Amino acid sequence: MSKKAAAELKESEERLRDLALAYPEAYEEFPWGHRAIKVKGKTFVFIALEEEELSLSTKLPLSGVAALALPFASPTGYGLGKSGWVTARFAPGDEVPLELLHEWLDESYRAIAPKKLAARAPALEGS
Repeated sequence: MSKKAAAELKESEERLRDLALAYPEAYEEFPWGHRAIKVKGKTFVFIALEEEELSLSTKLPLSGVAALALPFASPTGYGLGKSGWVTARFAPGDEVPLELLHEWLDESYRAIAPKKLAARAPALEGS
């Protein structure tokens, strides 16, 4: 993998992390060595940057079916896909659709967070 491609994936990972941590009371932990961003003890996004792949897993109760039609998306493993979790995977050189993934983060946060916290989250622009 070229240094440029690696840097682009790292930049996307950092941007997604920053977006997720901006939600009310969001914090991160590292179970199984992967980044899990949680609210009130429940994970709303898993983000992993490994040697040849960036992945993001979110719970998408509203847009999951449409999300799964995208070429980079698949049901999340470990049985989570049955509960509406979708994983997006990107290889070096792939375009990472940050705006779409931000929408997925938002949907996942609102699905997982207590209603009072979700109500405090700012609406996405254009939603």
